[in-house]
Amino acid sequence: MLVLTRKPGEQIMIGDGIVITVLEGRGDGVRIGIEAPRGVSIQRREVIEAIAAANLAAANAGPGTEDALRGLMPQAPVRDA
Repeated sequence: MLVLTRKPGEQIMIGDGIVITVLEGRGDGVRIGIEAPRGVSIQRREVIEAIAAANLAAANAGPGTEDALRGLMPQAPVRDA
């Protein structure tokens, strides 16, 4: 892992197309801006981990789970012909 000290306004370049700019320090955190090509996905790690955990839980759900979830969805109104 590369550890750097940067001040607000300073940048870090990753490869040819990704620029990380330190915007400001806030107490125990820092705000950063990320510029990357449109095809590069940028995600927060905790969001990816939460999605993976939810997918795993859904994959391990027992029988009848699909019907229980359908019961939570609003029913489409029935139209008279």
